[in-house]
Amino acid sequence: MPSFDIVSKVDPQTVENAINVAKKEIVNRYDFHGSKSEIDFNKKDLTLLLTTENEMRIKAMIDIIINRGIKQGIDARSYDLTEEFYASGATVKQNIKLRNGLDKETMKKIVKTIKDSGLKVQASQMDNIVRVTGKKIDDLQGVMTVLRGGDFGFPLQFDNMKS
Repeated sequence: MPSFDIVSKVDPQTVENAINVAKKEIVNRYDFHGSKSEIDFNKKDLTLLLTTENEMRIKAMIDIIINRGIKQGIDARSYDLTEEFYASGATVKQNIKLRNGLDKETMKKIVKTIKDSGLKVQASQMDNIVRVTGKKIDDLQGVMTVLRGGDFGFPLQFDNMKS
């Protein structure tokens, strides 16, 4: 029986490449000249720590990181920007987490959208993925089309297609 998995993941190496390019851009930009701006990437936890002197530079660093990520193929929705920046002495810091895996609420929305589409497929939640099975590959491709049209707050990838 044909099936595929719906996941949301980022490749840590691609993120690291985008961060390295962003660091080079920050060093060369005129508005960052002479500043103590740093980006620390924790590959294990998939978190970024931005450190600089003021709020304006934090926002500029976030823009640079997102733009460089997009050019590397990382969806902008992969960055969790809900955590606010905070002062730490003479510097301002912000933690940014990368979303890796779907949460329960998003998986419920995806399953509900699939069931509401009227296609003859079954969707089941497993860990942080949603597995979709059906009798026809055309139905599975229809599910992919429906999900690409929706906004779930997470970038979705379709993996492990089996026929």
